[in-house]
Amino acid sequence: MPGPLVVNDSIVIPDIELVWRFSRSSGPGGQGVNTTDSRVELTFDVAGSTALPPALKARALERLGSATITIAASEYRSQLRNREAAAHRLAQRLREAVAPPPKRRRPTKPSRGAVERRIAAKKHRSDVKRLRRDP
Repeated sequence: MPGPLVVNDSIVIPDIELVWRFSRSSGPGGQGVNTTDSRVELTFDVAGSTALPPALKARALERLGSATITIAASEYRSQLRNREAAAHRLAQRLREAVAPPPKRRRPTKPSRGAVERRIAAKKHRSDVKRLRRDP
């Protein structure tokens, strides 16, 4: 799965900026686990990247708290599937880091009708409970 990593429509990370490391994975897998390097570590240097515009880079660095992102994947027995999982997780993490901040909530107060309906419902419930009691 060599090639650029597509984060979203406007951000594509070139393959040269991604650092892949492979090692033996722990856990079940029979004899193959002792001979294949199926665990994957994907590292991306946000601060040194040329793929991110300066504004998005600053936003990502502020939200991530670190200049590099390292993703480890070892949940699958094959290296290819672990590479795909690591790339998917890195893209998701970058999408969240460069996303625009949510719109600020404008505080509102309930309408007069809503307040009156709520109080009427509370009064009705109170009456129902009062009628259930023994006199």
